[in-house]
Amino acid sequence: MRKPNVTVVGAGLAGAEAAYRLLSRGYPVTLYEMKPKKRTPAHKGDGFAELVCSNSLRSDRPVNAVGLLKEEMRALDSLILRAADATRVPAGGALAVDREGFSAYVTETLKSFSDLTVVTEELTEIPASPAIVATGPLTSGAMSEAIERRFGTSLHFYDAAAPIVTYDSLDHDRIFAASRYDRGSDYLNCPMTREEYFAFYHALVGAETAPLHSFETPRVFEGCMPVEVMAKRGELTLAYGPLKPVGLTVNGKRPFAVVQLRRDNADGTLYNIVGFQTNLKFSEQKRVFGMIPGLAHAEYARYGVMHRNTFLESPKLLNYDYSLRTDPLLFFAGQMTGVEGYVESAASGLLSAISLIEKLEGRPPVDFTSETAIGALGHYVAEYNGGDFQPMNVTFGIMDPLSERVRSKQERCARIAERALDTVRARKEQYDL
Repeated sequence: MRKPNVTVVGAGLAGAEAAYRLLSRGYPVTLYEMKPKKRTPAHKGDGFAELVCSNSLRSDRPVNAVGLLKEEMRALDSLILRAADATRVPAGGALAVDREGFSAYVTETLKSFSDLTVVTEELTEIPASPAIVATGPLTSGAMSEAIERRFGTSLHFYDAAAPIVTYDSLDHDRIFAASRYDRGSDYLNCPMTREEYFAFYHALVGAETAPLHSFETPRVFEGCMPVEVMAKRGELTLAYGPLKPVGLTVNGKRPFAVVQLRRDNADGTLYNIVGFQTNLKFSEQKRVFGMIPGLAHAEYARYGVMHRNTFLESPKLLNYDYSLRTDPLLFFAGQMTGVEGYVESAASGLLSAISLIEKLEGRPPVDFTSETAIGALGHYVAEYNGGDFQPMNVTFGIMDPLSERVRSKQERCARIAERALDTVRARKEQYDL
C-alpha cells in the first residue's frame, strides 16, 4: 500500500531535515521552496539548507549543550549533521562548514530520491495535513498573513549577520593564527591594545546604522545581538564578550582585547568576523571595522545585515513534538517555532518528521523527554510559562537536572550528556528509528 504524500514547506535546515527523514522512510514528499523565483533579503544561493548568517554550527563537544544535540542527531541519522561533517572547515572546537559545499550536499542528497517533488513557488496558505511548515525566520509576507489569520498576531524580533572579509586583503603582519588555550591555529586573531580598543569602541558607538523597514520597535535576540548594540551597554562589554582575550597571548602577554576571524569556506579565502553581527551602514562598517588591527584594507565579500525574524506564540499552539494542538498531523518546525540556531532548527525538523511518521503509522509520537537535548527543546517550545516567550538556543538549563548533586560543572555536564545519549539510543531501538 502506497504511503500518503506529505507536504513540506520550506527547504531550509528544518525543512530539509524533515524531508529527508520522510523520504528515507518511504514517504513521498512535495517540497515547496520559493527560491529561485522569490527570495528573502538574506538569501543569495539557489540550493537547499542555505546558511544565511554564520557558517558555524557552534561547539562540537558533548559537554556543551549544542554539542550534545549534535551527537543525539548523529545517532538519529541527521542529514544536516552528515552534511556538516562532510564539509567541515577548521574552527577549533566548533563545527564550521564550507557553506556552499554544505548546501550542495543537502540539495544533491534530497534530489536523489525519486519520490521527491520540488515545487519552486511561494505557498501562500497553510497546507492541509499531513504537512510540516518550516518557512523559517524570514517567512514571506503572504504566508505570515496566512499564519496570522489562523492564529492571531505573530511575534517577531530582529536578527543580524556578521561581515565576511577576504583572506588576501588582511594585513598578516598585524594578526596571528591560534585557537584559545593552544587548541590549534584555526582562527585568525587581531590583538588590540587598550588605546586601540577604546578608539574602536568610541567609533563604534557613534557610527550610523542602516534604517530598518517600517516594522514595530525592534526586539533584538540576545544570542545574535548587533555588536554596536552590545557596545552601548558599557565600555568593557565587548572586552568581556566577543573580544575577550582569554586563552590567547602575543609574545607571552595577553592582549587587552582580540577580534577573531573564522574561516568561512573550505579554501580559506573567506573569513567571518566572529561576534560582529551588525546593522551599521556599509560605509560605516568599512570605516569602523577598518580600525581593527589587520583589517585596515579589508575587502568585504559580504557586509553585515540586519533583518526581521518571525516566530509563533508556540506555547499556545504546539505540542512537544511541534504538532499543532488542533491538528495532530500538521507540524511547524524551525526558527519560526521559537528554537534559535541552525542545529536547533534542524533538530525540530527531525523530531517533527519522526513524530509525523509515527502518527501516520498509527503509533503515538516519540517523546524523547527533557532528559535529552532534542526533547527538551520541544518541551520548552510547547510548555514555556514564563510570560514573555522568546527564542531559545539549547542549553543544559532547559534539560532535566540530575537526581544527585554533582559539584563539578564539567562532570555534571558529562553525566547529563551520557544520560541523554542513553535515552536517545533506547528510543531509537524501541521505536526502530
